[in-house]
Amino acid sequence: MTNAKIEAVLFDWGGTLATWHDIDLHETWRAVATVLDEAQADELAARLVAAEGSIWRRSRDEHLSSTLEEVCKLADVVMSPAAQAEYDRQWDPHTELDPDAIDTLRELRARGLKIGVLSNTIWPRLRHEEIFARDGVHELLDGAVYTSEIPYTKPHPETFLAAMRAVGVSEPSRCLFVGDRLFDDVWGAQNVGMRAAHLPHSAIPTEQIGHTEGTPDATIQRLSELPALIDSWN
Repeated sequence: MTNAKIEAVLFDWGGTLATWHDIDLHETWRAVATVLDEAQADELAARLVAAEGSIWRRSRDEHLSSTLEEVCKLADVVMSPAAQAEYDRQWDPHTELDPDAIDTLRELRARGLKIGVLSNTIWPRLRHEEIFARDGVHELLDGAVYTSEIPYTKPHPETFLAAMRAVGVSEPSRCLFVGDRLFDDVWGAQNVGMRAAHLPHSAIPTEQIGHTEGTPDATIQRLSELPALIDSWN
């Protein structure tokens, strides 16, 4: 382990800053499809599930990013404003903030640490910023990278370097990445020279588990353990 002082803590979002929830993707898309065309809902939902599955497999295997618009295009579905509203409503319960998140982020900021987010996501920046503003997180972030805006997804090295630059740090060894996935988060962060802390409470979908697992520099059971962990390194 490097002895460099930690200057920035970069977080994954889903399953890390947001509490992990199991998701029935078919039921979620079927609710959206019902708004679009109730008579064709099952067929539309099947196409949307298949399209989203294909882009997450591409993310896993080729580390290439995607957007919600691309999912709809692949499924040959045009999302109406009402359907988009239903999509957001369906996903709202899965955006709940981890109970420890706010206090932990405030403690890290009190130590003078930069705080950032790096999320593999098909959602636009605005959607994430609305969620963070809702929960009082947005004002605590120095920067954020959403893969819907860049060519790559974690664990591609460029995603981590982009997140590092977004918070104004220039040396990977001075960054700690915190995430729930041993492939995307731990292995990916360590490959660019960051330290990685694992929060092991998410049921990662089988089709999203990568070919490699990193060995974390630390494993935490709660976000609230982070300040003491960083103190022990700094």
